[in-house]
Amino acid sequence: MTPLQRYIAEEIATDHLDGLLSRREALRRLGLLGIGAAAATALIAACGEAKQSDTAATPTATPNAAPGTAPAPAQPPGLQGAVPTSPVSWAGPGGELQGAWAAAPEPKGAVLVIHENKGLTDHIRSVAGRFAGIGYSALAIDLLSAQGGTAAFADPANATAALSKIEPPEFIANLRSGIEEVQRRVPVRKVAAVGFCMGGGLVWRLLAAGTPALAAAVPFYGPAPDDPDFGGSRDVAVLAFYGALDQRVNATEPVVRAALEKAAMVHELITEPDANHAFFNDTGDRYDPVAAADAWRRIQSWFATHLA
Repeated sequence: MTPLQRYIAEEIATDHLDGLLSRREALRRLGLLGIGAAAATALIAACGEAKQSDTAATPTATPNAAPGTAPAPAQPPGLQGAVPTSPVSWAGPGGELQGAWAAAPEPKGAVLVIHENKGLTDHIRSVAGRFAGIGYSALAIDLLSAQGGTAAFADPANATAALSKIEPPEFIANLRSGIEEVQRRVPVRKVAAVGFCMGGGLVWRLLAAGTPALAAAVPFYGPAPDDPDFGGSRDVAVLAFYGALDQRVNATEPVVRAALEKAAMVHELITEPDANHAFFNDTGDRYDPVAAADAWRRIQSWFATHLA
């Protein structure tokens, strides 16, 4: 099992343990990853034991910064004023790549948006539109382009399984192509990469692969690659987000913190109190409007400093 497959498998197991998936559905989804019933049962049990151990060891999470006590916004942050996206395609390193493009009228910079393990969803398109709405043209790449695109999968679980079978070098090559496409569409402007869940992990992988074309990077609750070296991306300013309740991904935070410090990179790692994994996704069960609003405010400030 590759690191990405393990991450996705553990995410499915955790969703079941948190009551978001029935046991039957969790076993079905794990089966799509090629994990048999016995191995899936053992994985769920191991994740349950780790969850209990982590909870006992850290009864109270200590955030890096608190979002304050402001009331939750009436709608997801940035949605008001979001720009509609349009489907686009371009020639990638291994064939045609697809995405959703949102153009800011007078762009201050540009953003490559990297989706979660469900592919290019309406939520991710919305995020691209929100960035355009605040002045940053955005391209949400579809990393299932070679498989016909996310829309080719009627069952989101099959899209997740297909993503789990893609090797990291293919992801990196396609993401770099996405950055080049953004630069082509918004010349002479700085570019950032923003990713969520699996996409957050791919932001870390981009930095580890050396991506000096980026001026800023914003991984949301992304798992760290093994022993990363960010020396080839030392000029990228990194703003990373974690949810205090997301023990599984938070366990990898010290790894990236050490790598960022070793590379002497400008960085800030934010842990949102009382928030869980995927807290920014307003279509999901773990959406936290206060944490999402705080993250959105911080991104705008970060971009104003490092991107515009």
